[in-house]
Amino acid sequence: MRTGRGTLSVAAGLVLVALAFVGYVLPPAFDPPPLTVDQTFKALPPQPAGELRPVVANIPVRHEEISIPAEGQTLVGTVRVPTTPGRHPAMVFVSGSGNGSRTEFTPQAEFLARAGVVTLAFDKRTVGYNFRDRDFGLLADDALRMVEYLRSRPDVDPSRTGLWGVSEGGWVVPIAAAKSLDVGFAVLVSSPNVSPLRQVAWALNEQLLRLRAPIGARDLLTRAMGGVGFNFLRYDAMPALRQIKQPVLAFYGTQDPSIPFVESTQALTTALKEAGNDQYTIRYMDKGDHAMRIHGGPFTHGYLETLANWILGLPGTAKPAVHLAGATPVQRFEASDVPAAPWYAGGTMLGLTICLAAVGYVAGPVAAMVVRLRGRHHTPIETNARLWPPIRRRLVKMAWTGLGLLASVLAFITLLVLFSVNQAGAWPAVLAGWVIVRILAVLMLVQEVTAVAAVVAGLREGLRPSRWQHVAIAGVLGGTGLLLVAAAYYGLFSFPW
Repeated sequence: MRTGRGTLSVAAGLVLVALAFVGYVLPPAFDPPPLTVDQTFKALPPQPAGELRPVVANIPVRHEEISIPAEGQTLVGTVRVPTTPGRHPAMVFVSGSGNGSRTEFTPQAEFLARAGVVTLAFDKRTVGYNFRDRDFGLLADDALRMVEYLRSRPDVDPSRTGLWGVSEGGWVVPIAAAKSLDVGFAVLVSSPNVSPLRQVAWALNEQLLRLRAPIGARDLLTRAMGGVGFNFLRYDAMPALRQIKQPVLAFYGTQDPSIPFVESTQALTTALKEAGNDQYTIRYMDKGDHAMRIHGGPFTHGYLETLANWILGLPGTAKPAVHLAGATPVQRFEASDVPAAPWYAGGTMLGLTICLAAVGYVAGPVAAMVVRLRGRHHTPIETNARLWPPIRRRLVKMAWTGLGLLASVLAFITLLVLFSVNQAGAWPAVLAGWVIVRILAVLMLVQEVTAVAAVVAGLREGLRPSRWQHVAIAGVLGGTGLLLVAAAYYGLFSFPW
């Protein structure tokens, strides 16, 4: 007896409601509240004119390639030296996350060198630094080795040798400055000053809002983040910031989609005040992005001039007339922490679920193939020969749909990562990707319900599955069931979309 379409529709609807309920109840909530803005940030004073005065950057520069022994490997870098006589201020560039090639600092390093500052840019280490494991203290030791090298040069003023760090470098430079007073000053560009997990979650929420992505897309990614067990994501920047005694210059861009710049500023000023350090200058650059550029192009107006004038003017520029100045920043939401996922939704369990589903999808088609091959040599039971082929076709379709869902989720996450605020016009592609993921999830659910109904109906009509057919049924239905539960946890059946 076949199950009617009405019954199947009701069953699929009930399962959908149950899975949607799972999406609401089980996952830890992530809903960052609007940021209550301090009055200080509602109307910042303009930058003092002296900081923005034109810089004559026409000094001939000499380039030197260096190699510095470090823990586990040798670090290579490029030193740019102004050819004018005497000792010069000097600065080491510390990169953000990723491979950290020294070539990314070439424009700034050349400008400063031609203005009279010795600069050193080096390639980030590859030993002891990867996507999962990051030791900011190890990176700080690398930076200190570079400072030590510069201070030993006869053309460098040791008292005015400092560090410049961008993004992730904003967690590294304070550690180095707290460890050694050989660091004469610190320049922080787009320094998060909150935990990496809060920074990434804020950036994710901000960029998805700018891309007009559905709220479910944010929930998918933040729930996945909650299951990640990378220890460095919980790093607390405040202890190192509280130990900085050196002059600090910090830049933030008003169009930066990657860090909570208002809260980062508040954390920095709070820490420096606790350290008794009033030698800090914080500047908000109009239209500046994460790299102090305008839409990834030219540097924002006044950034290079402010940087050069401040370094060349030390120690006189260490105590500014106004600590906080520049364009008015607007941060809409707080940088909320992503709750850790429960044990059943951690990275280990997710990996185990995907592996079991993959095994089921492999075992199912293999078993079905074995059944077909064995059927060539053995006369099958007439009932089995009639009832098994439709079930086998359903199982094959389900396996392909499940694999398609996994591939579409990975592709969708990649799409979100690749799109930045500079590509905000790509929101139709983001929406289309999300719709495809949701449709595949619902399709997989419908296929699961109808396949179960088909198997039950076949058993009622006399189907006697062989051992291999049992493997095929259990593998595909079980693998799909696991994926449905995982999809429910990550909100693929929740509403609103």
